[in-house]
Amino acid sequence: VQLVESGGGLVQAGGSLRLSCAASGSTFSINAMAWYRQAPGKQRELVATMAMAMATAGGSTNYADSVKGRFTISRDNAKNTMYLQMNSLKPEDTAVYYCHARAFDGGKYWGQGTQVTVSS
Repeated sequence: VQLVESGGGLVQAGGSLRLSCAASGSTFSINAMAWYRQAPGKQRELVATMAMAMATAGGSTNYADSVKGRFTISRDNAKNTMYLQMNSLKPEDTAVYYCHARAFDGGKYWGQGTQVTVSS
C-alpha cells in the first residue's frame, strides 16, 4: 500500500484547508485509515480515524478532542482517497500531517506527510 498526502499549506488562523490522501496498491487489504500530526518538538499524535474497509462508504469515525467540531474525516472509495477537512484552524494546528493505513493482517503504512502552517 502506498499513501500520498497533498493539500497542505500556509493559512491564516480561522481559515480552512482540505488534506487528501491517495491510496494505491493493495487497497483492498486496508481496514482502517487515520490522520496523524506531528508538531516541532512534539510526539506524533492521532487526529482522526475512520474504522472501515476500503470497499465501503461509511464507517465509524473518531476525533481527538482538540479537533472535534472543526475537522472532518471522509473518503471517496471510487478515488481510493481519504480527506481531512480542517476548518477554524488555529496556530496550534501547525504540524506535519500524516496519512496512515492499517491492513487486515496488521500491516501499517504511512504517507510522507504534508506541512500545515497556521499563522496568527
